[in-house]
Amino acid sequence: MDIRTIDWKNGKIKIIDQTRLPRALVYLEIGNLKELWRAIRELKVRGAPALGAAAALGVYLGIKDYPGSSRKGLARCLKKTADYLKTSRPTARNLFGGIERIEQAAARAKDITVPEIKKELFKEALRIIEDDRAACRAIGRYGAALIKNKSRVLTICNAGILATIDYGTALGVIYAAKEKGREVKVFASETRPLLQGARLSTWELYRKGVDVTLIADNTAAKLMADGEIDMVIAGADRIALNGDTANKVGTANLAIAAAYHKVPFYIASPKTTFDLSIKDGSGIRIEMRPEDEVRGIFPGTAAAPRKVKVLNPAFDITPHRLIRGIITDYGIVRPPYRDNIAGVLGKG
Repeated sequence: MDIRTIDWKNGKIKIIDQTRLPRALVYLEIGNLKELWRAIRELKVRGAPALGAAAALGVYLGIKDYPGSSRKGLARCLKKTADYLKTSRPTARNLFGGIERIEQAAARAKDITVPEIKKELFKEALRIIEDDRAACRAIGRYGAALIKNKSRVLTICNAGILATIDYGTALGVIYAAKEKGREVKVFASETRPLLQGARLSTWELYRKGVDVTLIADNTAAKLMADGEIDMVIAGADRIALNGDTANKVGTANLAIAAAYHKVPFYIASPKTTFDLSIKDGSGIRIEMRPEDEVRGIFPGTAAAPRKVKVLNPAFDITPHRLIRGIITDYGIVRPPYRDNIAGVLGKG
């Protein structure tokens, strides 16, 4: 399946509208910041690595038409653009990381003209895209070593092609194993409230020729108890210094069930998702989503009374002690994470 989740075409950011899947594969061309902000907030583009690329291109989108020749004026425009994009979603580390890379590129380019600065920032945004492609393939190579032939793997939400540029983190491990000739059976959790596992993961796995079975979220522990799961692999949106991991809400449930049933639980994530400034999961800000995402399965449908109170966190924190290993683009990090994260990631 040859698709790119995000790209730059004809002066606009081109994305797959993931809210339209699986009913239709629709591409959007985004030409202004407000459209991009809404696309991020409404999950038309989503997934930590993809958000890093979207944010980087978004900063360029915000400054490319700056009309002046003043470097200070361009810097003010860049800061305003970056601050605005940072308000779209708070948890995903890569969104902030993509913006920071553009800011760092601007700082390095301070002694050249405004048109030249713009060119450098655009090049940096494209490098972020290519770096993600390479990182996901490295994650796949390291993770595939964990996958035996006929393995049965459970995953949650979507950490695949649609969450990155074109390959995936958790699902990239599956794709890499399949490319090595191993048979893999995947159980995809539907992932309430927006059914991103059902709508997105099954869509891409099916089209990649992977044996995939969709399950309701509350089926996972039964499968583990029945001996039907060999491994759980999930993605991540932010990872703290001690290995505590923020991922789609429900991931912690899987980790707890996996620990009880002695099923190995892995996180697959690039170096760019680690936030070593945060000592543990208590420092990760959890995004709260609109109530109607839970009251209805899809917009316009009712699954609960219209005025019932709703609590809708987008993410939860999986404690590091429940994680067997973190599959990164520089190798697999094993416990103790506080000691070993820096050692593995320091290779890059």
